[in-house]
Amino acid sequence: MKRFLSAIALSMAWIGLLSSPANAEELLIPVGEIIGLELSDNTVTVASFDDVLGSKSKEAGLRVGDEILSINGSAIDCAEDVRTALKESRSKADLIVRRGSKKQTIHLTPTDTEEGPRLGVYLKQGIAGIGTITFYDPDTGVFGTLGHGVSDPGGHLAKMVDGKAYDAKILSVKKGKSGQPGQLRGSADALETIGTLLKNTPQGVFGTTRRGWNGEPLPVADYSEVRTGSATIRSTVCDQGVQEYSVDILKIYPEDRSDNRNFLIKVTDPKLLDTTGGIVQGMSGSPIIQNGKII
Repeated sequence: MKRFLSAIALSMAWIGLLSSPANAEELLIPVGEIIGLELSDNTVTVASFDDVLGSKSKEAGLRVGDEILSINGSAIDCAEDVRTALKESRSKADLIVRRGSKKQTIHLTPTDTEEGPRLGVYLKQGIAGIGTITFYDPDTGVFGTLGHGVSDPGGHLAKMVDGKAYDAKILSVKKGKSGQPGQLRGSADALETIGTLLKNTPQGVFGTTRRGWNGEPLPVADYSEVRTGSATIRSTVCDQGVQEYSVDILKIYPEDRSDNRNFLIKVTDPKLLDTTGGIVQGMSGSPIIQNGKII
């Protein structure tokens, strides 16, 4: 089963310093491959309507993006909870949904089918998207990706219950322009899990894998070793796989900065600029290497 995903990303220009279980001088493999991510946070959201069965729910006022909190008083944490609640609904369903920052009650009559009563909607559990793998530790199986946390619809760090990682590939690139962040669009093979996600933090999403990624391990730089000037970024932005591109570090910010922004980079590589226009969503987490060390 293929899942077509947009990038999970926040910014075109900011890249965070590596934050991981590693200490300076520990050897890690800088990866740069894209990865499909699925974070479960006990939320169930309306993704789209079925063309045939979805008319009743639409007419009742249900909307794409509504988070279903409860049905007839039963809390909803997963899609199976929706099916169970509808089966016990006796043809009437009172849904409490969160739309933006507000809760609403929607009264509707589910559509009867051979499989039981249905809302006629496609549901999304948690948050899914693609990002770039920053590092892999061959000694522990730990990997890090994204370089920033995944936020919920309210803009807060999503409270991940569990998560899975999948192989992914690039389908298309939306080139970035000034004031308009670009984006990688990809697909993930959800039939085979390649890793388990353990933590969603302001510095990135971390997990473990038994399969791993090949590459030459490099030491992790201490913050004090980072300098303005030339560096390279390792990313996947086309079907040719991981490649390294030239960048310049323009500014280094204090290590204790509260917004987790550590330095500002400028893409100088003509090939990357021609393909993406700069740093685009989906490249978040791309490892940056300077003087033979991961920064």
